[in-house]
This record gives sequence, structure tokens and C-alpha cells, in this order.
Amino acid sequence: MEQQNLSVVLRSQGYLRLEKRPVPEPGPNEVLLQMHSVGICGSDVHYWQHGRIGDFVLTKPLVLGHEAAGRVVKVGSAVKHLQIGDRVAIEPGVPREMDEYFKNGRYNLSPSIFFCATPPDDGNLCRYYAHNANFCFKLPDNVTFEEGALIEPLSVGIHACRRAGVALGSTVLICGAGPIGLLCLLVAKAMGASQVVITDLFPERLAMAKNLGADFQLTVKREDGPQQLAKKVEDLLGAQPHITIECSGVESCIQTAIYATRSGGVVVLVGLGSETVTIPLLNAAVREVDIRGVFRYCNTWPMAIAMLASGKVNVKPLVTHRFPLEQAIQAFEITRQGLGIKVMLKCDQNDQNP
Repeated sequence: MEQQNLSVVLRSQGYLRLEKRPVPEPGPNEVLLQMHSVGICGSDVHYWQHGRIGDFVLTKPLVLGHEAAGRVVKVGSAVKHLQIGDRVAIEPGVPREMDEYFKNGRYNLSPSIFFCATPPDDGNLCRYYAHNANFCFKLPDNVTFEEGALIEPLSVGIHACRRAGVALGSTVLICGAGPIGLLCLLVAKAMGASQVVITDLFPERLAMAKNLGADFQLTVKREDGPQQLAKKVEDLLGAQPHITIECSGVESCIQTAIYATRSGGVVVLVGLGSETVTIPLLNAAVREVDIRGVFRYCNTWPMAIAMLASGKVNVKPLVTHRFPLEQAIQAFEITRQGLGIKVMLKCDQNDQNP
């Protein structure tokens, strides 16, 4: 094992660099992982560019990365279910206490939760990383490290579709064909959605959506008003969708989501935008359209692993770029420019395979 732990560190807003840090020692309930594949998330880029997301503000140097998979190289004294050599996917959100949210199975809402790469908690974009063993999930032999890393954003899709109540025969509108929108598409189809419409400004993203199983792709024109766009969705489906999953965070798209969804339906807000937005709330109220929020996920890794292992969901096409850890700054720049769908960093010098 190397004595230096190469890590991607955000020193301050706009200042990202590679640093050599000590290799951590796992606690009794932790495992030490040799990291293999870590995806770059939009939130990583946002912290780099802006130094904060909402109330989470960068106040000290932060190791980025939370979409991750690796191999166990050391096991804490109290860990029984994992052993050296196990390949695992990491759930980055770990409850610090057994509070009411933990007891209710909604630990993602706990105000004291540890979460990788969310200030002040370091992430796992590094060679070696120690994590709570109960939030490391063993990967089947037919699930790659990259698929394991993609379980994190896939979990956002699972949680969103659960919150929405996607079921056999549901018709679904997805606003935004970025990584999260595409993963919501895959999950909605796997959960039984009969028809899915997906919207985006960029034709190349919609082409990817078509390849992943979207029934209809709708290019958003900047001159389209929310009600016009909602009418186009209805024309494509022949009826308003039961469910809309909004993944852009853009105010006009949230408005479209409400206008487009049929009476008695559900709008789930996944994308994060401005803290305050103007929406047609009365329209939703009188038509009993439920508006539901999503904050990360909980209790999703077992389902995600089952989806991947069974072949019901194929996330492999989402990885468009791969870089060794040493080229992390270049990889972040590619992501910032929006040149790929998912950029993956390979942290193991001796294994750069998917």
C-alpha cells in the first residue's frame, strides 16, 4: 500500500488541486477502501465554482467526490460482514445518531448526517478512503466498479420515482436530460412506466435519452412558455402525464411541470435552483396536483444493486469520459463545460478498467 494518499482537494472557491494526504486508519466500524472509480457530480463542480450550495458553505479545504466504489483493503475490529478483497459501492450519507429520522427510515433528512464532499465532511476522490462499513455494499461479480459508483446518482432516480409513486402503466414527464434526468428515465421504465417524455434544450442529450428508452423526446425552445410546453407534452402522449419529475431546477420548468401534470397527479422536484421561485400554486391546488420534494435518497442501494445485477437497468452508456486520478483537474474542466454525460475518475493506478 502506498504511504501517500493522492486526493482531489478544493482549497477555496475556484482553487482545486491534487494533494498527498496520509492514508487513513479505519475505526472499529469502518473499512479502509482502495478507491477505484469515482464519478464527478454537478454538486462537486458547483462547490468548485461557487464555494457553497445553499446553507452548505466551504470554510476549510474539502476532499471532493461522493459517487464511488472501491475495494476493501483493511477491516475495522467490529466489522463482520465485509472482508479484505470485497468490491463495494459506497453510500455517502451516514447518520451520526439514532434520531427520529433514523428510526422512521428517513435518515437522509437527519440534520446531523455525515455526507461525503458536503462541507465540512470530506469526500472520497482519493486513493484510499475509510467509511462506515454498514454503508458499504458488496457488489456482485457481474456489476463493475463504474456501475457501483453510478449507484449514487441512480439512487436519486430510485428515490424520486418512489416519491412519485411510479407504477405499472404510469405515464411520466421528465424535465431535463442531464445525468439525473436520464437515470430517472431508466428507473421509471424499470418500475413499469408505460410511456416517458423527456425534455431538454440540447438535442444530443435527447438522443442519449432515446437510446436509453425514452418514448418521446421534446426539444425545449427558449421562446416556449410553460403552458405551451405543457400542451406539447399532452399532444405527444394524447393525455397529460400522471407524474412529472423535474430535474433541472429552472423556474420555468417547474411551472411547466405543474401545468403539464394531470389532475390528481404528482410533481416531484429533484433539480435544485433558486431558493425562491414563482409557481402556479393555485393551479396545482385546485387540481389536487401533489408537489413533493426530494433530498438525496435513503434505503436505495440494495434495490439499485439488484437492478444492475439483473440487467433491468443499464447505466454503462452514461459514462462518456474516463481520466486517471492524476488528471482530475482536466476531468473537472470537461464536466464544467458540459462536454460529457458522466465523467469517471480512475483512482487505482494498477486497475484503470471499468
